[in-house]
Amino acid sequence: MTIFEAENLQINFFDNKRMEILRHEEYYKLNEPIKQVTLNNLFARSVVEHKITGKIYVDNCENPGTFYVVHPYGMSLLFGNNHNETFNHSFRDYGLNINRSRNKFEWMQVFPDQWNHVLKALFSSCLIKSAENTTRRETGIIELNTRVNFKFDLVKYLNFRKTCPFPELKIVRTDRQIFDAMKGSVVPKYFWESADDFLENGVGYSLFIEGKLASTAYSAFIHDSKLELGIETFEKFRGKGYAAFACSALIDYCLEKKYEPVWSCRLENTSSYKLAQKIGFVPLTLIPYYRLSK
Repeated sequence: MTIFEAENLQINFFDNKRMEILRHEEYYKLNEPIKQVTLNNLFARSVVEHKITGKIYVDNCENPGTFYVVHPYGMSLLFGNNHNETFNHSFRDYGLNINRSRNKFEWMQVFPDQWNHVLKALFSSCLIKSAENTTRRETGIIELNTRVNFKFDLVKYLNFRKTCPFPELKIVRTDRQIFDAMKGSVVPKYFWESADDFLENGVGYSLFIEGKLASTAYSAFIHDSKLELGIETFEKFRGKGYAAFACSALIDYCLEKKYEPVWSCRLENTSSYKLAQKIGFVPLTLIPYYRLSK
């Protein structure tokens, strides 16, 4: 084989790759493309900007045009060119977890909207609306949910804030001990590299009832002038309104530091959806939210 033939073979092999993992030092290639994404993408920016270790798949590492960003918590964003049939075919296998490359769900947003039409055709009969998944299948399907992006309404929040009995509740700044003690599915450790990282770059407020940690509201992501809220309440304290008060402490911090509070959740997550509206958030946009098979 000549050198010319060997080089051609290498080029052809590279071109036939469908989904490539982008090296961390090449994440800068998404700096401009991600600016075109107009929906809430703070979690994806955290990966792109090396605030947390995730994964980025592209159609071509040298000159990427299609991007799939995965946050370690399991949220993901698919954006860019949606006409790359080679990438799309590979992504179908990835979405259905054909090769069993992961052991948990990924919750995916897409941009622009044309991706939704592509995915509908790509997954065809495997795409099932959440309400229709009556047997609660978890594998071999893509479950279609809805994600809600909210807008913060200051007047609405201030009206709620008047009802907060802060003097009667113990709410403190989240420290290392609380960070380590928080257990649950939506806790700070899933959104920050470490306790040190959270304490240096994040913020949280924790509410105690009779000396016991009940609820913590914290910054899941902070970018520019936006702070996205996360909230976790221990099960025995749920349904009592404590989460709203913990969130109020964090929102007060946002107002003091000139951050815009950000809230997003699944429409199907009724507790989060109702909590957001209770503390001053107004539903702004509804978008398809895909649960990829595990």
